[in-house]
Formats: sequence, structure tokens, C-alpha cells
Amino acid sequence: MKVILEPMNKLAMLVFAAAVVFAEPVRVHQSGFTPGAEGAPDGWKLWAPRVEIAPRGFVDTVRNRGESGSLALAGNSNTAVFGAWVRTVAGIQPGKWYRLVAHYRAESLHYEPLDVLARLDWRTSESKRAGQPDYAAAISQDDGWNRVTVEAPAPDRVVSVELQLYLANAPQGTVYWDDITFEEIPAPPPRRITVASVNFRPSGAASAAENVRRFLEVVEKTVPRNADLILLPEGITVVGTNKSYAETAEPVPGPTTEMLAEAARKRNAYIVAGIYERDGIAMYNTAVLIDRTGRLAGKYRKVYLPREELEGGLTPGIEYPVFQTDFGRVGMMICWDVQYSDPARALALRGAEVLLLPIWGGNETLAKARAIENQVFLVASGYDYPTHIIDPNGEIIARAPEQGAAAVATIDLNRRYVDEWLGHMRTRMVKEMRLDVGVERGMRYNTTFTTP
Repeated sequence: MKVILEPMNKLAMLVFAAAVVFAEPVRVHQSGFTPGAEGAPDGWKLWAPRVEIAPRGFVDTVRNRGESGSLALAGNSNTAVFGAWVRTVAGIQPGKWYRLVAHYRAESLHYEPLDVLARLDWRTSESKRAGQPDYAAAISQDDGWNRVTVEAPAPDRVVSVELQLYLANAPQGTVYWDDITFEEIPAPPPRRITVASVNFRPSGAASAAENVRRFLEVVEKTVPRNADLILLPEGITVVGTNKSYAETAEPVPGPTTEMLAEAARKRNAYIVAGIYERDGIAMYNTAVLIDRTGRLAGKYRKVYLPREELEGGLTPGIEYPVFQTDFGRVGMMICWDVQYSDPARALALRGAEVLLLPIWGGNETLAKARAIENQVFLVASGYDYPTHIIDPNGEIIARAPEQGAAAVATIDLNRRYVDEWLGHMRTRMVKEMRLDVGVERGMRYNTTFTTP
């Protein structure tokens, strides 16, 4: 079978007629592939940047999702294997939204998120790249096959698109592609929510309950009635009380979640707050999520505990849960978690669109980095840390620098944040992140340090 070596932007010279504007919406569906004269099915080409690293491409007649024949790529024991099946679809209109759905099965992969890739590569009338490629990062199971999806708007100057189905970095691997659909879809509507983060640090309260009452009074005074999500800081039951963790730790659900639940019902809003949880003999620094009806929708136990909390008798958490709300998926981190990259990364990889950060004090630059590197909104409520809302570009879009105030912003969870040179990094990050490369500690515990 012939392998196309020329750059992908020269795969085809396309003629774009004005009549395309009035054509029916584009839709391509293919399931069941038959080899052509040179082995490739009609309309498809096997591409690789160099012949010596091209996968072996063939039509497999055993594995399919209905009609006989799937598009197969095999690594052929090639340590540098990298290549794709490619099909060009004409009639693409700038600004219109399109969806690619492809199904695959695979064997003997090295690291599946990196080894198997489907994407849309947009093209101009000169067959040059228009904008940046869009990656199929959404994956689900469909009748024993993996179903990958990407939905994206066509960029300016586009007239065609290449459907690209890859095998990469898997010398012993084989991937089988089948049941492929590319079609025009309606543009998704905005998905707007109003988020409020409270800046308040009480002092002199005689009890945890008194502290919580004061926080809720500030919510009543400062947070607009249309807020969908309200964030309070870390440790609202202990700050300013001169009490220990043990003196304020309580079960979850418990007295504080009941007070927060009443406020959530009254406000018809989600509320997140940091408290101290007791579970048997263990105590945790915990963030709770209360839904609009007052139900405890979830909790997160702080994974990264600074030494002061360990010395205070707290136990670290062991997971990064993500919670589905009626507007999208949220994850929670607490204070010292922001110092490390893996909490935010784990939450983003599990689908979190908004990270909620109750915090005592910390590094603002690192918080911005967490938003940028994971392409998520990050909402923080702190004492010795700014109370603000950060967008996926790391820009602060709302802040509350004064005590007793709230940072409020309406954000659109369907807005695409696209870099001119890098593309849509939210989906690209999911596909390119190398979690397969092991990390070892560079320092051995018996290392002796000397001071000059």
C-alpha cells in the first residue's frame, strides 16, 4: 500500500465552489471498508511523516461494528511508529460547528491516550492548515468499542477538513477504526453560571456554629440572589475561634452541613465550604459540596497536608473526586493542594470544569498556573490569600479585596479558550499528557546535606 509522505497540507488540491454555501449540511458516515486498487479504501490514504516510521495499514475483515472491514494500523515492531489513516471532506464552512465520532479497538498498546488519536485538521483552499487541529478527547464505551468524539467550530478561511485516525508510539500495538461519522451540528448554546466567592475572616466567636452563622450573614449581604455557586474559605468552623481541630471536628453530614444546607435551599444555590471532619478516630480537613436542595452532594478530604496540620492530628485524604452538578462538573482542592500540580491535573482529567479552592494562604502564581495548565476556571476564597475568580487563561476576572465582600462573575462553561498557535488546549492537554512516564524521587532518604 502506498504511504503518502508529503506534508498533510498538500494531500489534495481542492476546488471550493460558491454553491457550497447553499449545499445541504455536510454528513459523512462509513462503517465497513473494502480495499481499493492499492489497498486503501476509496477516499482514504495512509499518511506518515517518513516511510521508515509508517505503521502498516490494512483493512481488517475480522473486527468490525457491523459491515465487514475496519481500518487497521499496526506498529510492526517499529519503535518510532507514527502515522494515520486520512480522509479529506470538502464543503466545510467557517464558523459552522462539526462533530467527528469514531470507534476503535486496540491491542498491545504502550499508553493508550497517546498511542491512539483522532482529530480534525482544517484546511484552506490552498490546502494549507487553517487554525489549529481539534482533538477527540471525549471517550466512552459503546458495545465493546471505544467511542471518541470531538465537536468544534470550523476556523476562518477553511474549505475542507482532514479526518485523521492515528497510531503512534506503540511498536507492538494495533488499532482498528470503524463506524466513523463526521457531520455538521448546531452550535452549542452558552452554559452560563454565576459564581460568588466570599472574603471574610471572623474573630472572637465562641463556637463553630457562631462562626458559620457570621459567614452566612455575609453571604446574605454580599452575594447576589442569582448566584448558582457560592464558595466559602477553608476551615470556617475554626478560624478566629482559638479552638483546636479536635474541638471543632464534626461528622459529615453534621451540624455545619445542616446550617449550610438551609442557606443553600434558601438561595437555590450550591455552597462549598471548608470544615474539619471527624470519622472515627481520624480527622480530616474537608470541603463539602451542598446542592441547591440542601443535600450533601459530595465532600473532598485534603490530600496535601502541611506539617502543621499533620502535627495537629489531621489525616490526609487519598482521592480526587469530581462531582456532577446541574450546570457541569466541579472539583475541590484545599489550600496546600495548590502547591502541587497533581490535584488540579487529576480533577481536570476526570472532567472538572471548575476548581473550587477554599484556602487559608498560598501562592497566587501557582493558582494561576493550575488554571492555565488544565484550562479550567479556578475560584478561590481565602484569608491570607486573595479571594478571586481565575479564567482558563490565568486572568483574574473578579476579585474581592475587602473584608465582607464577594468576588462575583458570570462564566460560560461552553466558551472555547483557543490559543492562536497552540489551539484548544483543554482537549489537546488530555491527549498529550504523559502520565505513562514514571517519576522517581531524586533524593535518597540517607542523603547527607552539608552547608558551605
